[in-house]
Amino acid sequence: MFHYEPKDLAVPEVYKLLVGGVAPRPIALVSTISVDGINNLSPFSFFNAFGSNPPMIAFSPSRRGKDASLKDTYNNLMSTKECVVQAVTYSMVGQINLASTEYTSEVDEFIKSGLTPIDSDLVKPKRVKESPFQMECNLVDMKSYGEKGSSANISICEVLKFHVSEEIFTNGIIDPQKIDLVSRMSSSFYCRAYGDAVFELPRPQTKQSMGFDQLPDFMKNSIVYTGNNLAAFGLVENIPDKTEVDEFIRKILDENPEEIKVTENAFFKYLEESRYDYMMKAVIHFAKVNHPQLNKFIQLTAKCALENNNKDFAWKAALYELNFHN
Repeated sequence: MFHYEPKDLAVPEVYKLLVGGVAPRPIALVSTISVDGINNLSPFSFFNAFGSNPPMIAFSPSRRGKDASLKDTYNNLMSTKECVVQAVTYSMVGQINLASTEYTSEVDEFIKSGLTPIDSDLVKPKRVKESPFQMECNLVDMKSYGEKGSSANISICEVLKFHVSEEIFTNGIIDPQKIDLVSRMSSSFYCRAYGDAVFELPRPQTKQSMGFDQLPDFMKNSIVYTGNNLAAFGLVENIPDKTEVDEFIRKILDENPEEIKVTENAFFKYLEESRYDYMMKAVIHFAKVNHPQLNKFIQLTAKCALENNNKDFAWKAALYELNFHN
C-alpha cells in the first residue's frame, strides 16, 4: 500500500485521494437566492443526511481551490439562511454538470443549465422542476474550517418540507430503479445507481446474530467462500444441527424426480443457471464415488444458494461437508 500524510502532499493531491476513495458520493443540487433576488444553482458532492428527527442534511460549499474565495452558495446562505436541496438523476446529469461552471454572481444558473425554476412553499429559493426529490431547508449552522484554498465550509440544514414525485415509489418506498440517481466519484467519473449496479443486502433480523467468529473453522478456511459470503452465514442465530442436515439431504433425494446429469460439466452448467438444488443432487452423487474435489463442489453449491438468498439451504448444504471430515 501507499502511505500518505496530508502535510506532505499538495492540496490538489489530497483532494484527488479524498474524492477517489470517499465515493460514490450523493450530489446535492442546491438552489439559493441572493439578497438582490438573483437565483443561484450549484451541485455539491460533499453531501449527506445526518438525522431524521428533526431531518438534518449537510453539504460543503468549500472555498475555491485557486484563490480561497467564497462561493455564491455560501454567501447566499449566510445572507438569507435558506436553500432548496435537490436529488440529481441520470436524465439531468448533463445539465447539472453545466450548472457547476464557475459563473459570476450575477448569472442565473437556472438559465444557463436550462433547468426549470418553480416556486417553493416555505422558502424563497426556487425548486428544480426536473428533480423528483426536493427539500426546502433552513440553514441551522455553518461550520468553517480554515481560510485557505479548498478549506471546508459545512452547511448544516434542517429540512422543512419534502417534495417527492409519486412516480418514484414502489410499495411506499423510493425505488432506486425509478429515481435513477447518479453520484460523483474521482476526476470526471460518475456512478449511476440503476440496473445491475443496485443490489439488496438483508439487514440483521436479530440482535443475536452469531457473527463471523462463531463460524466453523472449515468454513472460514475455505477458498471458495468470500468474506461477504461468510458474513451472510454469520447473520443466523443458530447453526442447523445434524438431524436437520440429514433431513435436508433426504428431501433433496426425494425432490426433483426428473433425471439430472451428475457429471462435472453438468454441475458447472447448473452453477451458471443458479440451479443449486440440482447441484446438491450432483454433490450427493459425487460423495458416493469419493470425488477428489467433493468439498469444493459442496462449497460452490452452498455459495450459490446463499447468493440466491436461500440461507437455510446454504447452511445445510455447507454443513454436509462435515460428513467427510476426518
